[in-house]
Amino acid sequence: MKNQIVQKFAPFVILFIVAVLALFVPQLPSFVGEYSAADIAWILVATALVFIMTPGLAFFYGGMVHRKNIISTMIKSIVSAGIVSVIWVSFGYSLSFGESINGIIGNPMTHLFFKGVVNGAPTLQGGSAMTIPLLLFALFQLMFAIITPGLVVGAVAERIKFTAYILFIVLFIILVYAPLAHWSWHPQGFLFKMGALDFAGGTVVHISAGCAALAGAIVLKSRRSKLEQQEIPPANIPYVLIGTGLLWFGWFGFNAGSALGANSLAINAFATTNTAAAAAGLAWMFFDVLKGKKPSVLGFCIGAVVGLVAITPAAGFVGIPQSIFIGMVAAIISNVASHAFKLSRVDDTLDVFPCHGIGGMVGMLMTGIFASKGVNAAGNDGLFYGNPAFFLVQLKAMLIVVAYSFTVSFIIFKFINIIMPLRVTEEDEELGLDASQHDEKYGRNPLKS
Repeated sequence: MKNQIVQKFAPFVILFIVAVLALFVPQLPSFVGEYSAADIAWILVATALVFIMTPGLAFFYGGMVHRKNIISTMIKSIVSAGIVSVIWVSFGYSLSFGESINGIIGNPMTHLFFKGVVNGAPTLQGGSAMTIPLLLFALFQLMFAIITPGLVVGAVAERIKFTAYILFIVLFIILVYAPLAHWSWHPQGFLFKMGALDFAGGTVVHISAGCAALAGAIVLKSRRSKLEQQEIPPANIPYVLIGTGLLWFGWFGFNAGSALGANSLAINAFATTNTAAAAAGLAWMFFDVLKGKKPSVLGFCIGAVVGLVAITPAAGFVGIPQSIFIGMVAAIISNVASHAFKLSRVDDTLDVFPCHGIGGMVGMLMTGIFASKGVNAAGNDGLFYGNPAFFLVQLKAMLIVVAYSFTVSFIIFKFINIIMPLRVTEEDEELGLDASQHDEKYGRNPLKS
């Protein structure tokens, strides 16, 4: 009983305390520095594009689950925008991009409540000056942080409690996302200094989310429907198509925006992003046909997203022709992995690990193979261009991120399960999470679906 009271009041009380503390943080909204109007305009658009990926993801996942779990699945993606935004402004940005503590984590006090961000010079510690205000950079990075825990939803859908998932988002951002962002993108981060390249989030976003998804699926165990080998068709394939379109559209901001300017590098990233998605969507669909299936909308959509995932770390470092190969290879590998997982005991509901985790790993390794200084002088030449040392750096960075994100995420899920039930009851699972967790329903009464 006491635990239930704490669960009921704690979220509101914590938010209230944060809101009151924020009142005492002075802000001086004057932007200091020389900026490019064109770069500001483009990154503002790119920031909005990345945000639209979050509702896009909600539609993408919502269309693939059982009808009685559509709303509960979609809200878990959308609510991340609220939780992560407050954390990011409070101290999350500082943990990721604040003054580096031994290349491991940022000092949380550096930009507490965006102190020094609104009126700060557009330069990260030890890095070169940017042509956009620091506040715009912080907001652009916020959108990446929002969608990352949202990706994990697909692996734990149809059986995780909403309150438990909210706590997961908080702990994941603090203990997994922020350290990885610091390691990879802060000029003093140890992976950055090691020479590892991740243009737009292959490690920070997709590998971390994929490994967290795998950890969550293992801790939560299988749904009744999987144990009973029930065939559950997607609730709404048009939703999946809408979600894919929004994700593809938003991904142009995700990757091309990571050039942090309206320049030729952004154009290259835009082109490689579209090309890899197109090749991967076709590869997944045609590979299904080779296995005796009919070409499907679902197959093309999933393949396109895998291509977008795989090109993310490479978008600003590889050429456009190479992106065709990257998309195709990633789609085939993820397709095979997805089939293998369906035969295993691990119940990754919507194949988050095979698509995002493995897709991100393929992208990191492909960056190590096909990166070229001809595309980006600030990058490196890969294995294909006679530099095996760089490939080994990418491999090492990938293994570090996989080990860290899976281990810490597994501990997070176990910890949550100790302090509150992580999984809904069998009765609530049978009823559907829309009704049992939110007292809402999609279409017909869940009991009659």
